[in-house]
Amino acid sequence: MDRRRFLRNSVGLGAAVALQSAVPARVWAALLPGDIVDFTAIDLSNAIRTRRVGCVETMQAYLQHIHRHNPAYNAIVGMVDDDVLLAQARDADAALARGEYRGWMHGMPHAVKDLAPVAGLRFTDGSPMFANRIAEADSDLVARIRGDGAIFIGKTNSPEFGLGSQTYNPVFGATGSAWNPALTSGGSSGGAASGLGTHMLPVADGSDMMGSLRNPGAFNNVIGFRPSTNVMSGRDDDPRPLSTSGPMGRNTRDTIRFLQTIAAAPVRGPVDPLALRGSRIAWLGDLDGYLATEPGILGLCESALGTLRVAGAEIDPTAPVFDPADLLQCWTTLRHSGRRNMQRYLDDPATRGALKPELVWEIEQGLTLGETAVEHANGIRRRWVAEVERLFSEYDFLVLPTAQVFPFPKDVHWPTQIAGREMDTYHRWMEVVILASLAGVPTINVPVGFDGQGRPMGMQVMAKFGADRHVLEFALAYEDLTDHLDQRPRLATTASA
Repeated sequence: MDRRRFLRNSVGLGAAVALQSAVPARVWAALLPGDIVDFTAIDLSNAIRTRRVGCVETMQAYLQHIHRHNPAYNAIVGMVDDDVLLAQARDADAALARGEYRGWMHGMPHAVKDLAPVAGLRFTDGSPMFANRIAEADSDLVARIRGDGAIFIGKTNSPEFGLGSQTYNPVFGATGSAWNPALTSGGSSGGAASGLGTHMLPVADGSDMMGSLRNPGAFNNVIGFRPSTNVMSGRDDDPRPLSTSGPMGRNTRDTIRFLQTIAAAPVRGPVDPLALRGSRIAWLGDLDGYLATEPGILGLCESALGTLRVAGAEIDPTAPVFDPADLLQCWTTLRHSGRRNMQRYLDDPATRGALKPELVWEIEQGLTLGETAVEHANGIRRRWVAEVERLFSEYDFLVLPTAQVFPFPKDVHWPTQIAGREMDTYHRWMEVVILASLAGVPTINVPVGFDGQGRPMGMQVMAKFGADRHVLEFALAYEDLTDHLDQRPRLATTASA
């Protein structure tokens, strides 16, 4: 029996997690992949908990896989020594033998995005100013992961201070897509997504301001979920933060399980696939031609929507009653104003030369802004939130492409032209993601397939604020209808392969 079909026929995520307890060991083993690194995170967790797979065995498999492929992709950086990791894995096995179970990630390898501190590990922010910094304590998110039993093997690569949807920095270099290491993995959670797509990690954490969970998800054919802003913070801030952390996974079920670990206010209980029949979906496309979009992207998304239509969903091409140019003005103003707190790096001759040009530009733009401009931008944002709420009074989901371009060469910092149209700033080429970011609503990247060159793409699915369970239920149903996540790249062992 096909494992994927077997799990689909279970009653939901909760049954899938508990399934091993009701299935004989020989049957369960037959359903699992042959290689430990190809287990889903949930399957690996269950195999470790029931001691069908050891923590040392797991760590050895992952380290061998990482050492073979990471030089080509540069997804995981600041690696901990193998001997240290294997000693931690032996300790995890010994704990299980004593009946001590630390959590669903017991003994599983994990690498944290290099924008968050992990006690005792390098914490560079992708900046040469902090190339040798060692974190003294865990962030709250990292503490939750540690509390569920994970073993930290290193960090995942990120662009300098997380700026830009392309993962490169002068400390560690550029990260390649799981589907072609010569192409970008996206960003800023590019190391996380590439690590997932290459099966160097079971799950991954990331963060998202301007598509940093979604864009890498699309460029690596994995799931990236930006939750409602209060899910990760546990606070109902007003205005909603532009940035939030969130989970990534090789599939939706793993993503949901990891969300339960890292969220301050997680989605509790089983999450089951949505009954799509009658669901109302607004297809925003390229906003009536406003967004420059590489040929082929809209067609892949529309093909995916056709699959949903066959399943009974109602698809309605829709345009928001809003000038999208106002959204970009709002976005750039608020983003620039948020960089003013980095002026000290710009003013100090010892650090100015360490800043990449895009960051210098953002700080300088922020310093030109007055409070009137910021308040005007916040006014635009309030009107946009109201328009999104109006749309959700008519539709269950809003859908549009995850990116405006397919993965491009990783030595290109950002596309200066799309479909013959010039990109006037390094924000413009990812303008498609700011609709969700400004609204603060839950948004998931789901895969839509590949172009003729084998480059992956995804689409963003948004639900109303607080409806995180609803959008995750949609993603489960979509995954059951498609086989995009079953596709595997042919992994390279050198960067030029």
